[in-house]
Amino acid sequence: MPKVILQISYEIKPEKREEYLALATELKNHFAGEQKKNYTIFEQKGKKNFFVEEFICNSVEEYETLEDGTTESGEELVNRLETFLKGGKARYATLIEI
Repeated sequence: MPKVILQISYEIKPEKREEYLALATELKNHFAGEQKKNYTIFEQKGKKNFFVEEFICNSVEEYETLEDGTTESGEELVNRLETFLKGGKARYATLIEI
């Protein structure tokens, strides 16, 4: 059963950094804590304000249920995050273990 990694990368507006860092704590508490997902957030070395969120799923089925399992509070957190994005865009990459 292959693992699946979902990576969401984005750059935030520099003036929103402190607000973003507070939100990042809420995101980790929600997804890793309440939702029990294998979820982390990284900041790219040498590129301040560029972040990557990573979900590691133990199967394709678990990956496919990520969006279906989103709660109202999870959606609210993601909506807040979108207001911090520089250029208003995030990039998504899905990696499947071979």
